[in-house]
Amino acid sequence: MRRDRMVRGHRPALDEESTVQSVLTDPLEKVLGPDAPGPAVAIDGVHTSGFLDERLSLQLAVRLEEHEQLGERWVRLSGSAAGLARVHAVRRVPVSRPAPEDADEHYLVTAPGEYPDVLEPLDGDTVLLVPGRWEALWIDVLATAESEAGDHDLTITLAGAGGRVLAEHTAHLRIHPHRLPPLAITNTHWFHADSLSTHYEVEVFSEEHWELIRTFLASAREMDVNSVLTPTWTPPLDTAEGSTRQIVQLIGIDESDGAYVLDFSRLDRWLGICRELGFTGIEIAHLFTQWGARATPAILVGEEHRFGWHVPATDPEYRRLLEALLPALRAHLAEHWDGRVLWHVSDEPSAEHLEDYRAAKAQVEDLLEGAEVVDALSSLAFAEQGVVDTPIVATDHVEPFLAAGHRPWVYYCVSQNRQVANRFIALPPVRSRVLGRQLFAFEAPGFLHWGFNFWFTQFALRPVDPFEDTCAGGPFFGGDAFAVYPGPDGSAWPSLRHRVIAQAMADHRALTWLAELTDRATARALIDEDGTLTYSSFTYDIEQHLRDRRAVDARILAALAA
Repeated sequence: MRRDRMVRGHRPALDEESTVQSVLTDPLEKVLGPDAPGPAVAIDGVHTSGFLDERLSLQLAVRLEEHEQLGERWVRLSGSAAGLARVHAVRRVPVSRPAPEDADEHYLVTAPGEYPDVLEPLDGDTVLLVPGRWEALWIDVLATAESEAGDHDLTITLAGAGGRVLAEHTAHLRIHPHRLPPLAITNTHWFHADSLSTHYEVEVFSEEHWELIRTFLASAREMDVNSVLTPTWTPPLDTAEGSTRQIVQLIGIDESDGAYVLDFSRLDRWLGICRELGFTGIEIAHLFTQWGARATPAILVGEEHRFGWHVPATDPEYRRLLEALLPALRAHLAEHWDGRVLWHVSDEPSAEHLEDYRAAKAQVEDLLEGAEVVDALSSLAFAEQGVVDTPIVATDHVEPFLAAGHRPWVYYCVSQNRQVANRFIALPPVRSRVLGRQLFAFEAPGFLHWGFNFWFTQFALRPVDPFEDTCAGGPFFGGDAFAVYPGPDGSAWPSLRHRVIAQAMADHRALTWLAELTDRATARALIDEDGTLTYSSFTYDIEQHLRDRRAVDARILAALAA
């Protein structure tokens, strides 16, 4: 948006009789509608600060009185940061299941309703606001060149018919002339290629599908996702037993004279996109079905659906395929992919699945010797038995691991709905952002979430329109299944939660850098909340959270200047 967009010959005066209310507020506020959010925290006169290539955010909350006409308003930016800024309208989505029945006291809402989540790019500089409730505009500021560092002003003006100024606020920003180091841990939110082909009704791996894949992978990188679930074969995840999700198989598999013949050309195209976008890791699709590891993934051999729910995990023919496929795949990746490669056996084995998981693992153990195998597993007893090579532990089950001296990967999903961090629409944003400092404080090597863009009902029985259904048909809490929305033109529309998760990862990057410049104890002390920080205990004080990050940045700058 051009810096001079506000200038139209003159600047209209603020209408003193206007019944419009407005507040410049922080990204950790959620503008729900009935009440005014708190004003943005200005620390030493600066509303937001950060580093080059770090997306800084603010919100303008506005309430038009009910007698105001429904219609377009104009958003105009001026000031030295105007050329670095982009505005989104914060749109509401229906949430049929916002919270568990026994929700803790920190949920913002527990009743079904429409709540803010989508960040819709403005069409030009006009925005439609609904009178009678608080609405929000989300402003991102991104500086990428060293010449853009320094102190900036950004004036956000909302005008109505005839140029009448309805709201005007000036934010003060500070951009440091340095860049945060890359994220030092693995951050993966499972990418579902079939959601794209299904929602947009395009043929799998057509040019249209590849363009969508690139667009949404780029959005994942904006969230600082640095590892991507790769459909070497259709991932056997969140699929009802006996059914099959749309086949998205990158590796071509044929058979000739009793031998398997492999084609990695589509995989190479996928790897090329990941490399260009800056991904540093890939996850190979799970080798066995979810919830027990009892069956094989849906795999095409030629046009034949040879493997799937109908073929047991221990079937000798599947072992014959794996003997051809896995060594060849590992050798190909060693030659064509410089990043990390993560492998999965099956997801979350529990007590009743233990023997099936062991049997499935035995099918591939020799073929994966020396590979990095990670799986969700929340039982310390199973982990210590070596059931899973590298367990990924639910955040509400991690304390026994920490007490035993482990520093495990962690994940959260729908079940982690009390006290711990999560990204549900009904939760305060600080409960998503705190994850960054938690991962640093407890030295987690990685974080996993199952749903970057799962636009289906539970078990993938039918697709949903995520603008109309945020709860996967009802069983999941709103926002659990996805963090991004499918824009009508094939663009990726972020959610509020998408932006806050990126900020959480930026916090982790800043803390990691400070630890390198000084030591880990120094960095941790700034966010440890007097030794009370855990995965289930943390401050909800927005100002304190923002001040902590500002203190981390100040120590980084001091160390660099020393």
